Amino acid sequence: MKDADRRGSPLEPQEPVRLQKALAEAGLGSRREIEGWIREGRVRVNGALAQLGDRVQPSDRIRVDGQEVRRRAAKRHSVRVLAYHKPEGEVVTRKDPEGRPTIFRRLPGIRDGRWIAVGRLDLNTAGLLLVTNHGELANRLMHPSRAVEREYAVRVRGSVSDQLLAQLVNGVELEDGPARFEEIVPSGGSESHQWFHVLIVEGRNREVRRLWEAVGCTVSRLKRVRYGNVILGARPTPGQWREVVGEELEALMALAELGPPVAARTGLSPGSSDKAPDKVPDKGPRPRGSAKPRAVASPQLAGRGLKPRPSGRR
Repeated sequence: MKDADRRGSPLEPQEPVRLQKALAEAGLGSRREIEGWIREGRVRVNGALAQLGDRVQPSDRIRVDGQEVRRRAAKRHSVRVLAYHKPEGEVVTRKDPEGRPTIFRRLPGIRDGRWIAVGRLDLNTAGLLLVTNHGELANRLMHPSRAVEREYAVRVRGSVSDQLLAQLVNGVELEDGPARFEEIVPSGGSESHQWFHVLIVEGRNREVRRLWEAVGCTVSRLKRVRYGNVILGARPTPGQWREVVGEELEALMALAELGPPVAARTGLSPGSSDKAPDKVPDKGPRPRGSAKPRAVASPQLAGRGLKPRPSGRR
């Protein structure tokens, strides 16, 4: 066999990939976001309007909003992830028709691709928001099948009985199907306002608020304090961000079942923090019996083991 045959003919077509995956790998957005663009008619392939389910090859010409997309799948670019502390009053969108401040005005510039938000936090919810330039990483961290843990600190008005807590971990019916908290840990407060730390693994729209509302409770404050293995900690402060690097980034990539990241050559800037995230003990195996290692828990949940479970719960 000739050497050229061993390497493979350059004329041999590569395996086509789904359009939304190709655009996500080019750093344009998450797969879910790009699927919305396709539905809205914003994407064309070789001049034709794209459809969901289309597959593309490197030779295909793709345009989004009339702009040609430069595909860079052949080269491994640096994976960057920021941990942003979103304050209340900001929206997770690039342009808001109502003129409200967006998180993207606070983020640093980026050379490869653009920043992609990993999920959303609503206007009145504060706390940890991950952003990345890696579309596939964002997609995997958000996808319900991955069951990536999201931990929130929540303040609820009035007294909350043990019966209501048991109901919330056992499951309640929402308009988009049954939902529940994986864990609830009481975290102090007063008779008029009680604090809890809660854990979810789906990340549906306003899921934490809707769960409490389903049992007749009102949420007065809500803050996300952990996403996967990344903990908010004391820094960054509201409106600031820090770069997720080193072992923390490697663990996040492993959680998404992706290979080791290419280290980004970037220094700290005024919006970042050089303080390492708080190190807390691992909490043990995942509650659903998955073979995947459980993400590091925050200090409020680590080692507490407070899981209200009514009798008969499996």
